[in-house]
Amino acid sequence: MPPNLGAAIRVAACFAAPLEIIEPCGFLLTDPALKRVAMDYAGKVDLVRWGSWADFLAAPERAAGRLVLFTTQAEENLDAFAFQPGDTLLFGRESAGAPPEVHAAAQARVRISVAARSLNLAVSTGVALFEARRQLGWPQIQPLA
Repeated sequence: MPPNLGAAIRVAACFAAPLEIIEPCGFLLTDPALKRVAMDYAGKVDLVRWGSWADFLAAPERAAGRLVLFTTQAEENLDAFAFQPGDTLLFGRESAGAPPEVHAAAQARVRISVAARSLNLAVSTGVALFEARRQLGWPQIQPLA
């Protein structure tokens, strides 16, 4: 959904983290709803768009680090998971989750334990990214100009 991606763009900007979008998204990335939610944050994010899952996997960046998939189907909880430098955090579609080929490629699967069914995509990315930053001791985030 465009509003979720827009919110994820804001999360990436606020945490000074790159964001990779793997198409197809199910909506146009020029959607007005996406622009409205992302506001001016989109220009503050290192944003990479991949035309397909195969293109994403073939990128040189995939040679280092693990693919860590966040999914309600995981057995390992976020509070017990140990992040490593170079990890790429993966999130599927909010409506359908990640497809089987993403599950198959992931070297780790993690769930965020919650009392209800699940968090939305943008909230999940914020929780996961914060925990990864905390564990890895990333430098203090500088305020956006």
